[in-house]
Amino acid sequence: MMEKLQAMQGQMEQIKQRLETIIVSGEAENGKIKVQINGNRKITDIHIDESLMQEDAEELQELLMIAVNRAISQADNVNNSEMQGAALGMMPNS
Repeated sequence: MMEKLQAMQGQMEQIKQRLETIIVSGEAENGKIKVQINGNRKITDIHIDESLMQEDAEELQELLMIAVNRAISQADNVNNSEMQGAALGMMPNS
């Protein structure tokens, strides 16, 4: 039983490391705002087109929030897919 638990912990750590290397992005305003996030849901990059720097702060904040939420959604999809694959790999053979 302990061996299985340790194997699961090791596998989860490998998944976490793999998710760290998977980058997804979310965009707003036709790509003028881009947010990159890794599979562990950590933001790795934010790009704001200079043309938007003239916008009012409230609009820019709203667009940034849209892009971040889209990136998080993509990261959730990747994360869920990786976890499902791991869970299937841990199932005992029937």
